[in-house]
Amino acid sequence: MRTRPVTRVLQYVAVLGYLVFLAFPLLWLISSSLKSPREFAAISPTLLPKNVDFSNYTNALEEQGLVRSLGNSLQISILTTILVLIVALPVSYALARFRSRLRPITNGWILVSQVFPVILIVIPLFMILRPLHLTNTIPGVVLVYLVWSLPFALWMLQGYVAAVPRELEEAAAVDGASRIRTIIAIVMPLLRPGLIATAMFTFISAWNEFFFALVLLQDPELKTLPLVLARFVGAEGQVQFGPLAAASVLATVPSLVFFAFLQRRLTSGLLSGAVKG
Repeated sequence: MRTRPVTRVLQYVAVLGYLVFLAFPLLWLISSSLKSPREFAAISPTLLPKNVDFSNYTNALEEQGLVRSLGNSLQISILTTILVLIVALPVSYALARFRSRLRPITNGWILVSQVFPVILIVIPLFMILRPLHLTNTIPGVVLVYLVWSLPFALWMLQGYVAAVPRELEEAAAVDGASRIRTIIAIVMPLLRPGLIATAMFTFISAWNEFFFALVLLQDPELKTLPLVLARFVGAEGQVQFGPLAAASVLATVPSLVFFAFLQRRLTSGLLSGAVKG
């Protein structure tokens, strides 16, 4: 009995240490964005800035076209997330519910497709998209991100669909509900945590993607956020640490807002499923 309070304290200490471990890079990034160039050149760096300097944010916003690229990344990430969910939901339902000889082959191909290095497929993709006039366009990038994110999204959602009891669908069929109505009215509400988890993965994957955007987008007006962040590194490897840190902080805000919004929906979905069960 005496060891239980000690165990609980150790658990809290472990959780606190883990939170500090996760939060330290973000705190260091925010602190770096508020430092002056003189502090970056100091021999002994400090965690907190001695003099708060907001000029890094001004340089990032005015000189590098950060706002325009942020809008491009936001548009591409949201469109990719919506399309992936629209395509992945019915396909994952079919893979989980309908038995066929092609199912093991399909699941195997889904896993194998994640093994290919990006550099091996980017040139064939470019050769396919160029005759279709989809290079240097946002729809072309969204299409590539859709194809790239779909296999893992199918693998995730398939497990969530398989966890939904078949008895619920059979009861709905007895009551006269069609297959589509059963999916919309019964399966989808129970899949809310899976859909939100898939949306989170797809959004952050499209938000941080660099290589496809580098090859497919040449117009400066269409550059995404990772491409603009790379411009803070000079041709000779000289990094503008202050503006880069400020731009990275600004780039993190939309994803944090997106995750905070979906996190609330994820929690409510889990609680709703617990009450209904």
